[in-house]
Amino acid sequence: MFIHVTQAKYIDEYKVWLLFNDGAEGEVDLSSELYGEVFEPLKDKAVFKSFTLEGGHTLSWNNGADFAPEFLREQIHGSAPC
Repeated sequence: MFIHVTQAKYIDEYKVWLLFNDGAEGEVDLSSELYGEVFEPLKDKAVFKSFTLEGGHTLSWNNGADFAPEFLREQIHGSAPC
C-alpha cells in the first residue's frame, strides 16, 4: 500500500495534524526540518500555514517544498490505526 495523507490541519507553530490512508493519524512537528534552500521560507509561519495536499497525497507549498508521505507517517506522534 502506498501511504498518502488524506487530511491535514494546521495546529500551531510548525505542527500539523495528519490523517493517512492507512488510518494512522497524529501530530507532526516539522520545526526541525525547515532548513535548506527550499524549506527555509517555511520558517515564516504565514508561509508554513499555506500548505496544500499536493495531488491529494502529501503536504506541499507554492515554492515547491514538500515532504514525502512516508516521512510524515514516520514522524507522527500519537499514531493509532483506526
